[in-house]
Amino acid sequence: MDVDRGRVVKGVNFVNLIDAGDPVEVAKIYNESLADEIVFLDITATHEGRDTIVDVVRKTASQIFIPLTVGGGIKCLEDFKIILRAGADKVAVNSAAIRRPDLINEAANCFGSQCVVVAIDAKRNEERGSWDVYINGGRINTNIDAIEWAIEVCKRGAGEILLTSMDKDGTKSGYDIELTKIISKSVNIPVIASGGAGNMEHFKDVLIDGKADAALAASLFHFKEIEIKELKEYLHNYDIPVRLSN
Repeated sequence: MDVDRGRVVKGVNFVNLIDAGDPVEVAKIYNESLADEIVFLDITATHEGRDTIVDVVRKTASQIFIPLTVGGGIKCLEDFKIILRAGADKVAVNSAAIRRPDLINEAANCFGSQCVVVAIDAKRNEERGSWDVYINGGRINTNIDAIEWAIEVCKRGAGEILLTSMDKDGTKSGYDIELTKIISKSVNIPVIASGGAGNMEHFKDVLIDGKADAALAASLFHFKEIEIKELKEYLHNYDIPVRLSN
């Protein structure tokens, strides 16, 4: 769930955001719909220089019984502590980790690697034939190679990578299989693929061909184009391990 000013939003290529509901109510629906995890990203916190909306996190965490990952505006260890105390199971960090990579090591040492998710927003660089890492909600190109960064965050103690293809975000044209596969094969921690889901086959493709450990989607579920239960049954038919009931 991308959250902006306390509302769930969804856009295309990180822009043209539209309202998709109240985060607490949306989270409750997903909790009841057999979602395995919820990722809550305050997408404007870093750009606006403010903290993550902790009260919304607390209310959301009190209503669900599946793992909750929270990110956006995380700047230091104290922010990790605040978000975890509010009820999150994991904390996602992107911009702050780029600006001070030691934060990954410190958070892993203090709270455990299982709590530390590094979010990587990657966009294709045609000249270099690779992908650049973007920060501040996709607004700033760091010119850091996404594959090299993924390897580094793994070495620094990150427990998971949330990999978003900016080129595919909101397009419903399928996940970036090439990007996901390269990074998944380059690290020994779980990689969550994000950006581009348009139908059930796309999930199958990124989990099998892209070697992702999990697949994240937003608009398909927000606007009820695909039911999670039906998607899981579809994946189960392809021998992809899924949790079919509570």
